[in-house]
Amino acid sequence: KKVAHLWRLEGAKERLKSVRADLLEEGSFDDAIMGCQGVFHTASPEEIVEPAVKGTVNVLGSCKKNPSLRRVVLTSSSSAVRVKHDIHSNTPLDDSSWSSLQLCRSLEFLVERGKLWYALAKTLAEKAAWEFCTENKIDLVTVLPAFVVGPSLPPDLCSTASDVLALLKGETELFQWNGRMGYIHIDDVALCHILVYEHEGASGRYLCSSTVIDNDELVSILSARYPSLPVPKGFAKLDRTYYEFNTSKLTSLGFKFRPIEEMFDDCIKALVEQ
Repeated sequence: KKVAHLWRLEGAKERLKSVRADLLEEGSFDDAIMGCQGVFHTASPEEIVEPAVKGTVNVLGSCKKNPSLRRVVLTSSSSAVRVKHDIHSNTPLDDSSWSSLQLCRSLEFLVERGKLWYALAKTLAEKAAWEFCTENKIDLVTVLPAFVVGPSLPPDLCSTASDVLALLKGETELFQWNGRMGYIHIDDVALCHILVYEHEGASGRYLCSSTVIDNDELVSILSARYPSLPVPKGFAKLDRTYYEFNTSKLTSLGFKFRPIEEMFDDCIKALVEQ
């Protein structure tokens, strides 16, 4: 049931293999990874630190045993870049920026964000990955997506898609704390992973974000585009740091981002169909 939607994808019967693995079980990814030239570690449990960090290291441990491996692509998050005090409004954040572990751990931040340990887990997992791959000479590239919007394959909505659905139904609670946020089409996230795997010169970290806007700007766009939906008129003013993302490292490889209108168009179309 958990992976049934994957078996319905075109070509799945011919090309997809499903292998049992456990993030916390050392060596359990050996069978899945052995013989592969590329490994994409795309997700970890949200809000739980140990599986995110230990799971990432366990996957990389299996990669280390594979003589066929060319490159590993790890999905990190823009939350591993933007959770910090020293943000300068006139200097966009780029791949050299790291979130403050101290701020991620602070009780005030955890309570305020509601997403509890997500930023801390993502930051620690990516740092652990870089340390492991440097020590073991594994070619690692990381992708740091912003808030992902678009059609959803699984029958159950992930937390991000649930937040979007709530917003489109007129609820403000889940989105309230986002404040200023980067947004990215889910197809662009997938294409970015493929690009940095295939491109010989790709290295390091890649921020993956199309548009950075405030909540009020977002609902203004959505309410004008979808007048029949009960999109909120606005949000309570919060003290949020202004920031932008510098994604030139990705666009220099020839990548072009879809606009925010297209990502929400595709998202809403899929929600209606489902």
